[in-house]
Amino acid sequence: MRANDNEENLYREQLPDVATLIRESGRKFCRPATITNKFPILSWLPRYRSAYVVQDFIAGFTVGLTTIPQAIAYGVVAGLEPQYGLYSAFMGCFTYIVFGSCKDVTIATTAIMALMVNQYATISPDYAVLVCFLAGSIILLLGLLNMGVLVRFISIPVITGFTMAAATTIGSAQINNLVGLKGPSNDLLPSWQHFFMNLTSIRLWDALLGVLTLVFLLLMKQLTKIKWGHRLVWKYLSLSRNALAVIFGTFLAYILSRDGYQPFRVTGNITAGLPPFRLPPFSTVVDGEYVSFGDMISTVGASLASIPMIAILEIVAISKAFSKGKIVDASQEMIALGMCNIMGSFVLSMPVTGSFTRTAVNNASGVRTPLGGAVTGALVLMALAFLTQTFYYIPKSTLAALIIAAMISLMELEKISDMWKAKKRDLFPFLVTIVTCLFWSLEYGIVCGIVANLIYILYSSARPQVLITLEKINGYEVALVDVKQKLDYASAEYLKEKVVAYLNQQDCKILLVVLKGQEINSIDYTVAMNIISLQGDIKALNCDLICWNWNIGSAGVVCRLKSDMRSIFKFDYELEELVASHIDPSNTASTVTIDTAQSQVNAA
Repeated sequence: MRANDNEENLYREQLPDVATLIRESGRKFCRPATITNKFPILSWLPRYRSAYVVQDFIAGFTVGLTTIPQAIAYGVVAGLEPQYGLYSAFMGCFTYIVFGSCKDVTIATTAIMALMVNQYATISPDYAVLVCFLAGSIILLLGLLNMGVLVRFISIPVITGFTMAAATTIGSAQINNLVGLKGPSNDLLPSWQHFFMNLTSIRLWDALLGVLTLVFLLLMKQLTKIKWGHRLVWKYLSLSRNALAVIFGTFLAYILSRDGYQPFRVTGNITAGLPPFRLPPFSTVVDGEYVSFGDMISTVGASLASIPMIAILEIVAISKAFSKGKIVDASQEMIALGMCNIMGSFVLSMPVTGSFTRTAVNNASGVRTPLGGAVTGALVLMALAFLTQTFYYIPKSTLAALIIAAMISLMELEKISDMWKAKKRDLFPFLVTIVTCLFWSLEYGIVCGIVANLIYILYSSARPQVLITLEKINGYEVALVDVKQKLDYASAEYLKEKVVAYLNQQDCKILLVVLKGQEINSIDYTVAMNIISLQGDIKALNCDLICWNWNIGSAGVVCRLKSDMRSIFKFDYELEELVASHIDPSNTASTVTIDTAQSQVNAA
């Protein structure tokens, strides 16, 4: 009777104590550390030193010089007026100071975000602003629910394929502007088709300025590799390359303009002044027709899922790249990004995320705290307030060169060779992602890449590595089955088929099948049913099944399903003893097995 009670206790399912979990969660929520985790400024601001002021100012100013021309360019990529790029470039800088956990990250619109917004922003800017608010709300909610773990399901090959496809599409869309042609769309094939069909219409001065600017930007990027002279000077010259290119192009367009004649296609009028602070638009008017909130949502469609996902991917990847040995809290970065987008939507911002280019500039400039973002944001505000008339003369070919140079830096070709050397199979999700993103759409392309990656995971889960060897122990033929990974519902049938097929192929009389369980940490209902079914199949072949050294929790799933199965689980035998005890049922080690297993549970 006592042995039966021990067995009942041994195989009872261990359910979590909900009350304890709630109590501990409540305590954790009320701790001061939780508040500082959600508001990182409370952690670093009290330790701020006066020596950091100069470094943060220099870094913020340098990033601002990069941000302003890129923001104007990405506003154009989004199909909006250039000032919308600037509207998107300052609020994130201020908000991230409070909620951001990585000192180097710079929040603003990016080329990928601009491209994903383009398809409906061209209808009305209100769509871009609304998506900024909704995407921010979704990202914030996911962050508060600690769903940062979701980004782990998107592999590096998929991210690389998506980034390279987006960079190729964005760069291709600017090839027409680079040579003075008016591009028909932001799609890959139409852009190149228009370029080759209008070679005779290329504007000489635009093409010359655009190509020379592109060469200048690429050469300036290499200045940091110069070994002679003052290396700090070379570094800051390299970091200022975007600003220098725009200043030179603007000055050239201004001095060459005479009596209304302009040798370059220029940006044109940019609305002066700061944007109004108001609620994001939940309805709009397009061509004199009222568009309700529901109609706007239906127009945006799948972008409400893809834009938050891509924004999260970008900021988490950038934070990890610049964390320098620190653990990145992905959920906190999502909270920060969500708040940046929500607050940005009140000042007519399009969706924003972390910018790799500007974050790299921030890091290279020696920023010490997120406070450097305040200088960047202030510089953008000053540009909006005082420099918009100057922006009129920025040549479109200069902006195109700036965008193409930025996209070239995103073409991480070395990762393709790394995948080839490391594991060629990883090229499959990479190729699926890049092809579908290029020739279908970015939104569905990354989904296809994730699905292609999950196919591998499901395949390996459905076909675990199962090693079956035949050994003669104590004069008897014994089949040893060693499962090299966890079992779940996808692999349950495969294990059963593998064992039964092996037994049918053997000519000798196999007395016992020993299913090792050292690496089987947990199983589900489907696996348990298949273990029961496997025992029946083995018995029909005049053979017995023993489950040896299984995890107690895994064994309990089978035993709770069918109590008769308890006898097949053995926990404390050497292999020879196991076979001997099976041949001689009078062996008393069964009780020892239960007691030993119970002690294992108590120790756990």
